[in-house]
Amino acid sequence: MVAHSNVADNAAADSRARDQPQNHEAPQRHREAIPDPQNHEAPRRHREALPDQNRFPIFQSYQDFRTITETTALLERSGFYWGPLSVEEAHAKLKAEPLGTFLIRDSSQKNHFFTLSLKMQSGATSVRINFKSSRFSLVGSKESFDCLFKLLEYYTSCPKKSLGKPLRKEKLQPLQDLCRKRIIQTFGRENVDSIPVNAVLKDFLSSFPFRI
Repeated sequence: MVAHSNVADNAAADSRARDQPQNHEAPQRHREAIPDPQNHEAPRRHREALPDQNRFPIFQSYQDFRTITETTALLERSGFYWGPLSVEEAHAKLKAEPLGTFLIRDSSQKNHFFTLSLKMQSGATSVRINFKSSRFSLVGSKESFDCLFKLLEYYTSCPKKSLGKPLRKEKLQPLQDLCRKRIIQTFGRENVDSIPVNAVLKDFLSSFPFRI
């Protein structure tokens, strides 16, 4: 009788559960992936893609958040972003490299996202990269850019040519990346849409439209 009563009770509970209206609210993990313009902290999934997010202040605007997440994604594609590398480790990697060789790494300073480490005549050194109002600049410089890679292109092409070639994790770049670089150097990123290639190739060119 007890077993029969339990079965009946369970059946009734199941029936009530089926009669309850379904909650179509997005699961928690999916809701966290949708950035809230009113909340300038990066969503959990995106914060994990940023350099040690616990060290950094809250974003000042949603545009700042978007700029940093897009920059981080491009850095991951670049091959010369070394992530949480210490200053000692960065300088050791640059020690035997030619003058002007550089890399980008996470900054150890709480109020900066990235640091530029480079080989100079006097040896390896590091310069913090400022990020303010969605623009990048080197500490001590008045030149600012809306894109980190435009900053790097500026210093690799200016008369003083402060920067040379980046130090990539993989010394040998894929042929397709070398071809893309040559096309961008020839036509310029602002003319990608006018290059007579199919849409797939245009998307590939646009995924990293820089001369570095």
